[in-house]
Amino acid sequence: MGKLLATASAVALGMSIQMAGSSPASANDKLIELSKSNENWVMPGKDYSSDNYSPLSEINRDTVKRLRPAWSFSTGILNGHEGAPLVVNGVMYVHTPYPNTTFALDLDDPQKILWEDKPKQNPAARAVACCDVVNRGLAYWPGDDKTPPLILKTQLDGHVVALNAKTGERVWDIENSDIKVGSTLTIAPYVVKDLVFVGSSGAELGVRGYATAYDVHTGEQKWRAYATGPDKDILLADDFNDANPHYGQKNLGLETWEGDAWKIGGGTNWGWYAYDPGTNLLYYGTGNPAPWNETMRPGDNKWTMSIMGRDVDTGKAKFAYQKTPHDEWDFAGVNVMMLSDQKDKDGKERKLLTHPDRNGIVYTLDRTNGSLVSADKMDDTVNVFTHVDLKKGVPVRDPEYATYMDHKGTDICPSAMGYHNQGHDSYDPERKAFMLGINHICMDWEPFMLPYRAGQFFVGATLNMYPGPKGDRQNSLGLGQIKSYNAITGKMNWEKMERFSVWGGTMTTKGGLVFYGTLDGFIKARNSDNGDLVWQFKLPSGVIGYPITYERAGVQYVAIMYGVGGWPGVGLVFDLQDPTAGLGAVGAFKNLAHYTQMGGGVMVFSIDGKGPYDNLALGEYTPEQKRADGTQ
Repeated sequence: MGKLLATASAVALGMSIQMAGSSPASANDKLIELSKSNENWVMPGKDYSSDNYSPLSEINRDTVKRLRPAWSFSTGILNGHEGAPLVVNGVMYVHTPYPNTTFALDLDDPQKILWEDKPKQNPAARAVACCDVVNRGLAYWPGDDKTPPLILKTQLDGHVVALNAKTGERVWDIENSDIKVGSTLTIAPYVVKDLVFVGSSGAELGVRGYATAYDVHTGEQKWRAYATGPDKDILLADDFNDANPHYGQKNLGLETWEGDAWKIGGGTNWGWYAYDPGTNLLYYGTGNPAPWNETMRPGDNKWTMSIMGRDVDTGKAKFAYQKTPHDEWDFAGVNVMMLSDQKDKDGKERKLLTHPDRNGIVYTLDRTNGSLVSADKMDDTVNVFTHVDLKKGVPVRDPEYATYMDHKGTDICPSAMGYHNQGHDSYDPERKAFMLGINHICMDWEPFMLPYRAGQFFVGATLNMYPGPKGDRQNSLGLGQIKSYNAITGKMNWEKMERFSVWGGTMTTKGGLVFYGTLDGFIKARNSDNGDLVWQFKLPSGVIGYPITYERAGVQYVAIMYGVGGWPGVGLVFDLQDPTAGLGAVGAFKNLAHYTQMGGGVMVFSIDGKGPYDNLALGEYTPEQKRADGTQ
């Protein structure tokens, strides 16, 4: 556990502020109630189901053509802006990539910054960040009689910080990750009850992955669960995988590795969480094993590449399902987990978890015990697997697309970027459809041997990437798709091609629309029933985050962050030319710079551009305003 760095002044400030609720449980109940309000977007995914769905319908297929910008905000920072802002009780909280600045904006007058937190960090963190210096967002905790409402954030240098949501003052600051060994933080924290959950990054540098629960009041570590190693470190429950013993049960965090390779074996989790209050389980995915060169780590390498279901209070794992045993393509399994209640093919009502994985398969599990319900290719061009054996729960490999020493694998689909990556997608409960933002990228893969050195990249493969078979390989376009998927039938309702990857994810609404951003700088809305494009707007820079929607003073708004970067933008951001640079991304996205350039900010839309600045007085300065707002 990192050293606790709470200051006396911050604690005193926290004790002096009026609190919300009377106990951690009531604070969590309040967070659930806030998430149900159309005026709020209080966590990644909007609510614990992580479905990025809103029941708002003022903006619909009839009115969407009238969407216009209502207001905007520039963060003043370049690099990739992943994730989305939070909206809580009339305040928008905006995060940025490194240096991980946080802004609080008044939605009734967003020209005025309520507070700003700009941390001082060790710049060495930039050198060990894998794929741009991104950050995926913030978490909100509503407070109790001990602690004020908090904004929780992660910093690239490995620190987790709690800020007073009303003032921006620091309440506590702890170190979660050690950048000296290459462990950074890009994940959005996740709050359940009186705990905040944080993962880790750095598998490309041989970091051993873990998830940690901290006490939201103090930053004290409550539990930490590793992806590899002995069972006591992985925190396996006594009934671990009892419902599916064929997944594997005890001692496999050691036995599926050769020697001590598990100690530098990856399995970091830097993606998204979901939570079911009914099961009291936290769901997330573990990442790729290290190094990428599979020859250097024989075995299934458990429990990397796995969907985990852990008891929130104890951290004990009830189940783990490994999607890609002995990964040989960097199909890191950290993608979004979306919860739904649906009838399966036999008509039985099931509590489901759906996860579009980097390996090109969309998995649906019974979230009560991890049983596999379905596993479908998200595109028919996936060639590394012929199918997934539902009884055994393992993918059936096509040996033609294997990777091994002294061999250059070609036309491997998906690429290491996956047919799905970090984008936070959505589920429309009315249509029982998952709206998926897809990569359509394949690759050539040539492995090489290398030694492990702490704090240095530990990959062992050279990659060339290019559009998939449905794209335009000659012109390096057609790198993405947007799709509507039914997890019960396994069918795609519709699909549309995009010039570049739909990297950031989607948001769906009761208005019959699916919104998303594109790397070349558009925000788009499509008809949820057939995928027809019904509206678009060109933003100042490309998008790698997902949209949100909220209501304020009776007006529905759609907001999205812009700022190209992330893994697909590393060539543009860092001016790289070698097509194999950026772990292969530079070649795939060599034309991105012809369509967009760097930026950073938030753009907010409404019907006819209606918003706070319809009140012309908000843009004017008068002596009376000076006295009223206290400015000098």
